[in-house]
Amino acid sequence: MPTERFQFPSSEGHKLAAALDTPDGEIRSYALFAHCFTCGKDVLAAKRIAVALAAKGIAVLRFDFTGLGSSEGDFANSTFSSNVADLVGAANHLRETRKAPDLLIGHSLGGAAMLAAAAQIPEAKAIATIAAPSDPAHVTHLLKDQVENIREQGEVEVSLAGRPFRIKREFLDDIAEQNLLAQVAKLHKALLIMHAPTEDTVGIENATKLFIAAKHPKSFVSLADADHLLSDKRDTTYAADVIAAWSERYIGQAVLGPAIDLTEVPRHTVVRETRDSKFQQIVTTGPHRLLADEPVAVGGEDSGPGPYDLVLAGLGACTSMTMRMYADRKALPLDRVTVTLTHSKIYAKDCAECETREGMLDQIDRVIKIEGPSLDADQRKRLMEIADKCPVHRTLTSEVRIVTKAAD
Repeated sequence: MPTERFQFPSSEGHKLAAALDTPDGEIRSYALFAHCFTCGKDVLAAKRIAVALAAKGIAVLRFDFTGLGSSEGDFANSTFSSNVADLVGAANHLRETRKAPDLLIGHSLGGAAMLAAAAQIPEAKAIATIAAPSDPAHVTHLLKDQVENIREQGEVEVSLAGRPFRIKREFLDDIAEQNLLAQVAKLHKALLIMHAPTEDTVGIENATKLFIAAKHPKSFVSLADADHLLSDKRDTTYAADVIAAWSERYIGQAVLGPAIDLTEVPRHTVVRETRDSKFQQIVTTGPHRLLADEPVAVGGEDSGPGPYDLVLAGLGACTSMTMRMYADRKALPLDRVTVTLTHSKIYAKDCAECETREGMLDQIDRVIKIEGPSLDADQRKRLMEIADKCPVHRTLTSEVRIVTKAAD
């Protein structure tokens, strides 16, 4: 399977080293993988599972957390919360460059971090954890008798898996403040918990707590005699097979529905609450997805454009496209069109040309910048006239009938 290697910025501005394992053929969906504590993106379990999933049409992004592997930064300055922020940053990078992940996978403490990050990745529909602790503070048992020294001295070098790492008091304080089970209870996403009953690093009771806390749909799969790091290739192959088969119900075509004819007019736009914040919505139009939200000032989290922003975006896009079509058809030397729009409310009495004389009216101010030094005055005038002929403009300025009914 091809592997693309690149870097993206962490929440603190460090460059994080990443690897994207992609299928040889069509990509069915994207997944984000979080590795175990002090491991890296190239740990055998992460690499083998990513490659196996890529063979099944799922592209997998794995990366080194701050200060680990080939990533910049100091591991001593990282915390569980900063790891969660880096996972959200990785999902944002995928969203901006490819497509947001609809499948999240986490191994060990990476599983706990992925569960904590899931609410901030609204496109994700399914989460799979492998040997994940139910409480991030579980990792303190790896520090053994150094915990008190870390609290007293502020920073201590400890040996983990035979390698030295510096751990700060801030790390201990951060994991102590986490309430992962409460977050799991509010996931509203499909969850697969994979765990070995004979685990001696993260006990099976952690899987039990996670399963009880989660709401349906949830599943548990035993990894039989696997060790914590899934060092046996048969275990990673089995884990990948199970994740791929289980996730088909929730991701890819199972989420998007039947194949969509992109030439079909009109095509459906579906808006659904994410329930991750008060107003946040996931908007799906054909194969395209984006978030909608309200500004913080009115109770939202500003995670996406507001409803009126989307209306303005539709008008602006239609305006620019209509002008481009006309310019190309007439062979006009138009270089670029930029449309800037704002929405406001005005008093009807202040609008001399409006039929409504009382109350408030909606007003959209549209400023069009036409770039093309070879355009003459008549051509520019005609392009401005064409702007008012865009279909969305006509819709907004004509009588519109909206038929509303309850879904069956």
